[in-house]
Amino acid sequence: MASTNLLQSSSISCTLLPHLSRHISHSTNLRLYHSSSSSNNQSLSFKTLKGTPLLDVSAHAKRRFTSKEVEVASPSDLLFESPLKIVEYPDPILRAANRKIDTFDDNLKKLADEMFDIMYKTDGIGLSAPQVGINVQLMVFNPEGERGIGDEIVLVNPRISKVSQKKVHFEEGCLSFPGIYADVERPESVKIDARDISGERFTISLSKLPARIFQHEFDHLEGTLFFDRMTEDVIDSIRAQLQALEKKYEDKTGVPSPEKVDNRRRLRVVAGFGQS
Repeated sequence: MASTNLLQSSSISCTLLPHLSRHISHSTNLRLYHSSSSSNNQSLSFKTLKGTPLLDVSAHAKRRFTSKEVEVASPSDLLFESPLKIVEYPDPILRAANRKIDTFDDNLKKLADEMFDIMYKTDGIGLSAPQVGINVQLMVFNPEGERGIGDEIVLVNPRISKVSQKKVHFEEGCLSFPGIYADVERPESVKIDARDISGERFTISLSKLPARIFQHEFDHLEGTLFFDRMTEDVIDSIRAQLQALEKKYEDKTGVPSPEKVDNRRRLRVVAGFGQS
């Protein structure tokens, strides 16, 4: 009941919420955004949102996006070794196709729990499966970013059915890009169709920080990285850091970086939005 009350006070709107969230009482992990502040009024700080309603829902977009069909994950696709490790840019795992999940068992629950573990240990508030080297459509997040506070959300095979016309800038970070923070423009709110950890379908509407976290992690499931959505001016401000990660990958693997920021083209359209 404590979880339900918290969800209502945070203005989460959904048609089904059977196992979607759980008030944090045991080990689990996520991370996407880092607590940060900025003199830019358009850049929101995670800490400034604590104690305020996070989910003022207003999905207004009338357009519907269609996503291509994806393969279904086999049991072997969901195998993993503990402890999980964060995959860093430019590892090609982050660009690989992520398969749909149709097996909802104890192994999937354990994977979600371990994703929460690594998320909290790395000060994150959201994490997707490809970021830990598993190319399936699974994400976890907790807008509070702290074990024992807030609600842990697990989404399987998510799709976006609506997005708001209003877009906002936000300073984002990413566990796969350690130490890099920059502004990204995204819709303020989204309506989502997904499955929970037990395989039940549900619909939920999110806005503000939870919507931002979801969209960042959803991009990972589509093979899109947050710098793909940045303007050239913003890219220039972090170019040296991205190049350092590319060199780090080359030094570690002994092979050329699979991609270079200097060769990148900015993403022009919203990728992968559609029905589940």
